[in-house]
Amino acid sequence: MKKTFTLIAPCHFGMESVLKREITDLGYETEEVTDGRVAFIGDEEAIARVNLFSRTAERILLEAGRFHAESFEDLFQGTKAIPWEDYLPKDARFWVAKAASVGSKLFSPSDIQSVMKKAMAERMKSAYGIEWFPEDGADYPVRVFLHKDEVSVCLDTTGESLHKRGYRKLTAKAPIAENLAAGLILLTPWKGDRILVDPFCGSGTFPIEAAMMAANLAPGRHREFLAMKWGGIVPGSFWQDACEEADDLADLSVRTDIQGYDIDDEMVQISRKNAQAAGVDHLIHFQRRSVAELRHAKKYGFLITNPPYGERIGEQDEIRGLYETLGERFAALDSWSLYVITSYEQAQEAIGRKAAKNRKIYNGMMKTYFYQFPGPKPPKSKQP
Repeated sequence: MKKTFTLIAPCHFGMESVLKREITDLGYETEEVTDGRVAFIGDEEAIARVNLFSRTAERILLEAGRFHAESFEDLFQGTKAIPWEDYLPKDARFWVAKAASVGSKLFSPSDIQSVMKKAMAERMKSAYGIEWFPEDGADYPVRVFLHKDEVSVCLDTTGESLHKRGYRKLTAKAPIAENLAAGLILLTPWKGDRILVDPFCGSGTFPIEAAMMAANLAPGRHREFLAMKWGGIVPGSFWQDACEEADDLADLSVRTDIQGYDIDDEMVQISRKNAQAAGVDHLIHFQRRSVAELRHAKKYGFLITNPPYGERIGEQDEIRGLYETLGERFAALDSWSLYVITSYEQAQEAIGRKAAKNRKIYNGMMKTYFYQFPGPKPPKSKQP
């Protein structure tokens, strides 16, 4: 009989609606959507499948308990009341990896972590009848979030963040996270049979994520997750089934028109190597080309890009010129759409038009905007 859990998927601020749709499409019922988090109901299979298939989540957390705490004694007793023996074997290596507090009376991460670790150990001692734990088994990191004195205690099933697909061995100076790039693409109407060009491709993240979508490649297929070693919670058969499902859905024979340009030849070489590591190098054309040389003979294409932001003093004039050139080349492309993520405040003015939509996105700790300039829809093809 399958177990049912409350699972929580953190994401970039601004990506909640995309992640919610993704979880719903995977067949799971969302329970709550808050800033940077989507909670949903799932079983052991869900833990494996969402880790493998989610393109936009940061990680998948299993909520072990939830309670109210206004003092460290409340925190200790609430943590101790959680049936840790249902989750952790005797040899588990367990610790509170991260504590975050917003609007709560308890706000010191180190104190929260220390109190909770002691409470977990006390519960485990009582449950297993032993005083000392070797902690030489699988890792079970705990993440706790306090919001207005409500405490959510979770086990991290993922480990390294889900944005680490495993293909990006080499990076640009300011790379966009893989899961954020995927989420931004999902905010556009682009589909795998449409043209996509990134004129500032850097280490190739946008084209590679797009190619993986076109080929229906599960982003987590070739990496490991902490819960793969948690046989008592997620038996190995669930991981095997999820991997087989991912392999069945993949289609590397798909035909695409995805291109990545960069003025730096080293970045072009890095992009090619990353695409090769992702298994999609045959689906993308990378080349050294400046934004001034941006052109395409076909109509109804997409420009999706993360241009330089010009954060350093003295770069503003140069950066403005790049955005002006991008705007000029976009205007010359018949029926195309443009989607730009940037923190450059004069982006719309420099591009030469006002965005139809403008979405606030946090790229790490940096506030950016996703400017959307959609073009016309292509005519529907006539059926024979």
